[in-house]
Amino acid sequence: MLPESTNGAGGTSGGGLAVPMAWLCAEYLADEVLRAAALVAPGSLEYRAGLQALALTVHLSEGPDGPSVGWSAGDVDAWLRHTAYDRPWPPWVEERLAARRASGGDGPDLALAHTAWRLLRDTWVLAADLDGRAVGGDASPVDEDDQVWLPAWKLGLPLAHLSLHLR
Repeated sequence: MLPESTNGAGGTSGGGLAVPMAWLCAEYLADEVLRAAALVAPGSLEYRAGLQALALTVHLSEGPDGPSVGWSAGDVDAWLRHTAYDRPWPPWVEERLAARRASGGDGPDLALAHTAWRLLRDTWVLAADLDGRAVGGDASPVDEDDQVWLPAWKLGLPLAHLSLHLR
C-alpha cells in the first residue's frame, strides 16, 4: 500500500505523508494474535475476517491516536469483552466509528477502519451455522454440514475472541 501523499494544501501532517500508523499497529497486533493461536491458515477467508474483526476491536478500543506502548492484560480483557458472543459488536463498531468521525477524525486510520468494517459487514460467506447450535445444557458439537450465509464479521469475531483466549 502506498502512503497517501498530502503535498501541501489540505494535508493532515503539515504537507508530509499521511501514514495510518494507528491502524497498521492494530492490524499488526491482530495478525500476531491470530498467527500465535494457529486456528486457521493465514491467507484464508476465515483468517482475513478474524484479522479485520480483531484489528477493528483493537483500533476502536484505543484512543484516536491508536494503541499506547504495547498492550496490557487490561487491554486484552477489554478486547475479550468486546468480542464476546453475547455482546452487540456491530452497533459498538458503528458507534465508535461515528464518534471518531464526529470528533474530526478523517485521516487514513479512520478510512482503513471504515473499509474493514464495510468489508466485514457486506461480505457474506457460507459457513457452519454457529447460531443454530444448542447453548447451555446440550453440549452437542456444531454440525458443519448445516451451513448458512452470514456476514463475514460473524465468522471473524468468534475467531478473534478465541485467538485472544489462546494467546
